[in-house]
Amino acid sequence: MIIGLTGGIATGKSTVSALLVDKGALLVDADQIAREVMLPGHPVLAEVIAHFGQVVLLADGTLDRKKLGDIVFNNPAERKALNEITHPAIRKEIREQMETLERKHPDKLVVVDIPLLYESGLESMFERVMVVYAPQSVQQQRLMQRSGLNGDEAMARIRSQMDIEEKKLKADIVIDNSGSAEETKHQIDEFWLRSGCV
Repeated sequence: MIIGLTGGIATGKSTVSALLVDKGALLVDADQIAREVMLPGHPVLAEVIAHFGQVVLLADGTLDRKKLGDIVFNNPAERKALNEITHPAIRKEIREQMETLERKHPDKLVVVDIPLLYESGLESMFERVMVVYAPQSVQQQRLMQRSGLNGDEAMARIRSQMDIEEKKLKADIVIDNSGSAEETKHQIDEFWLRSGCV
């Protein structure tokens, strides 16, 4: 089985994907793929520079993620432009990795971690979609602690994504990650048993 894993910023997707991997699932990480297409020498980074200019590069030629983030989080048109450059290459690599894992390990659960799964309209790629949930107030608090953002900056990033309540309604499986680590682990244990992955 292949499931899509998503949530909102700072809801704890990486915590949940790590718990699933500990159980024996195989992971395709869209964030990792997104980082790889932004490495110096990759044609996707070259396109990003052509659109946004040298201002999004650090002195060593690598991407200045903060600078690019500041541009796109506050400008929907620029965010759309960035997505149009990066998403086709990321989607192609996700599909290739999924197919490879499914072919090599037909008995394993394959988890594809895609932060913007619903925003990108990718739910049809998966048999089921798991949403890692935490309410907006928890997202904001975590984001402020994790990234040193103020309340308004944190909310701007949260609002740049589909509302977490809407994702929760669309999900086939919801993991509520607003409580303790033990509570989250218990939900993963239950999912694992129900899905017959034992």
